[in-house]
Amino acid sequence: MKKLIFLSFIVFNLNGQSLKTKFNWHNLDLSEDGIRGMSTEKAYAELLKNRTSKTVIVGVIDSGIDIKHEDLKDKIWVNNKEIANNGIDDDNNGFIDDINGWDFIGGKDGKDIEQEQLESVRLYKSLSEKFGEKPSKRIKKKNKADLALMEKLKVEIDSKKSEATQYLPMYKNMLEKITQAEDILLKSIGKSTLTKEDVQKIDDQNVERNVRAAKQVWLNLNAMGATKADIQDGVNHFEEELNYNLNENFDPRKIVGDDLKTLGYGKYGNNEVTGPDAMHGTHVAGIVGANRNNNIGVKGVADNVRIMTIRCVPNGDERDKDVANAIKYAVDNGAEIINMSFGKPYSPEKFWVDEAMKYAESKGVLLVSAAGNESEDIDEHVHYPTRTLKTGSEIGNWITVGASNFEEGENLPADFTNYGKKGVDVFAPGVAIYSTVPGSKYEEKQGTSMASPAVAGLAALLKSYFPALTAKQIKTIILESTVKLTGQEVNVPGEKAKKDFSELSNTGGIVNTYNAVKMAIQISEKQ
Repeated sequence: MKKLIFLSFIVFNLNGQSLKTKFNWHNLDLSEDGIRGMSTEKAYAELLKNRTSKTVIVGVIDSGIDIKHEDLKDKIWVNNKEIANNGIDDDNNGFIDDINGWDFIGGKDGKDIEQEQLESVRLYKSLSEKFGEKPSKRIKKKNKADLALMEKLKVEIDSKKSEATQYLPMYKNMLEKITQAEDILLKSIGKSTLTKEDVQKIDDQNVERNVRAAKQVWLNLNAMGATKADIQDGVNHFEEELNYNLNENFDPRKIVGDDLKTLGYGKYGNNEVTGPDAMHGTHVAGIVGANRNNNIGVKGVADNVRIMTIRCVPNGDERDKDVANAIKYAVDNGAEIINMSFGKPYSPEKFWVDEAMKYAESKGVLLVSAAGNESEDIDEHVHYPTRTLKTGSEIGNWITVGASNFEEGENLPADFTNYGKKGVDVFAPGVAIYSTVPGSKYEEKQGTSMASPAVAGLAALLKSYFPALTAKQIKTIILESTVKLTGQEVNVPGEKAKKDFSELSNTGGIVNTYNAVKMAIQISEKQ
């Protein structure tokens, strides 16, 4: 499931848009810019300016991408071996008219899945049908593990339903208040957009009572870190949970029309890669490789990439077969880096995903994965997909990424990020990341979903400028070149306790493009 976090911090202003910190902060440098980004701009300015690069394909497995976005359209992968819209599999890769990628949650008629159940709900429904309303003692005794899982799932699902039922009216009430307040304030100041500075300048002595009240409501919500867009996202989230994600009777898979018991690689889906909700995937794609040279929008980490769009992540939990097929598709069609900004706590067909990951490893493809946003230790609470196979062994072409904040000190790890001394490799900027969204627009989003493509972009940059590097070498460089923060005591996400930052991942560091490029130069000169 793709999951974004929508809380604000301090506010800056860029072209009328409220930003919570410096523009492009995730690519900035602590010593030069005063904020702990990845030092990407410094690397381009000092280490890469006279070097040539080759184009690298990055597979973005996500919700879909706005391939016409002004800052992405020149960076989208095009399958030149395929003739568009002729209904023929020209390149014999098993997929008809896959010009920019493939949609594994779409039907042959062009329709797409937008909403899905959580995996916990699908599992619970399956187990409930297995046991029936009144299971015999013999069946319960014979299937103790499944019975325990079913009972555990019911508690989890009921808890989520209760939470959504409680919070939805609260968010709706806040949305109504901020909408009314903004309408009054915009009318009062005679503008079409609203900034914090505009609101603060309103003179209480010279406006009517309703304007003063609207000003107070708006500023109070803003101080809480709540924008109208954030609150609307909250309303949408809880409505979708109740209507779709947690609804045992909801089943959109008939749109696809596939056999869920088989992988069916090349047998289902369509070539419509944007989908009905491309917000998440478009934002991720911009972090990886938005055009750095067009003087508009934002700057991706990598400057010479083509982004392959692979859609398999709905508003709900992705299915294991789709993830497995998406990985295989990316590998088969030339992706050298794959970003996976999604995840879930259950993986019933993990064996399919395991085979796809091993296939990627055998082909020298690096997999980069978001650690998740549950404020949990994933050494104890598994977040799928994971590099650990069902056999207990691990694949080596994998990086798991936690999210760091733009704040220094105890708030350095994002309060939502998952962590793990073993399970998380590195941290990367994942709070208030300003990037592309559908309709040639730009917004801040946050989550480990944003941290992962920052690392995928770095991996692509290294492969682009140093093409002889292998996936495992790139992984080693990224991990060993992190800025180590041993001795820095920080808040443990989701807990009141504090730990040394080095205890939250196996490197104890934050990725750094400048250090990574410097190390890549040294290694390449020896090869």
